[in-house]
Amino acid sequence: MELFRGKRLHVEQIEYTLPDGRRKEGVIVHPGNAVVVLPKCGDSCWYLIRQYRFAVGGYILEAPAGKLEPGEVPVETAKRELIEETGYQAGEMIAKGWIYTTPGFTDEKLYLFEARDLSPSDVFEKDEDELIELVTVTDGELKEMCLDGRISDAKTISIVYRCLGGAGGTRC
Repeated sequence: MELFRGKRLHVEQIEYTLPDGRRKEGVIVHPGNAVVVLPKCGDSCWYLIRQYRFAVGGYILEAPAGKLEPGEVPVETAKRELIEETGYQAGEMIAKGWIYTTPGFTDEKLYLFEARDLSPSDVFEKDEDELIELVTVTDGELKEMCLDGRISDAKTISIVYRCLGGAGGTRC
């Protein structure tokens, strides 16, 4: 049963069966899938964006990201969002897998990309409601910011981990 339908998402209540056969009711939020892009701007530096997020009442540091439009494939969304939010296009877009954002209540999947060989582009403009500042950080700063909480956005921490590696990980 649909509980809500808006421009950005819809919410439904469903009945489902657990692997042990028990029947339960649950609510699923369907925001649609999205992409996250970590743009590499030099040998050991990256771009982040500092963006105002009304839901948390302030600015946060994050990787560029955005929703897939109907019929759009993730890499095309990644290319579009990178230009919209940074003013750069990628000569190379490297897929880094995907993640579920919060599988306890939503089916949202984020496709992760590393962008390389950047060059200026104005093919797409920022969305009207976006207040964005481009920030340059080094490999070391990026890891430190994820560890000390200056980056608190889960999708950004995930793409940093996939690009720079974590415990036992390897570098891109």
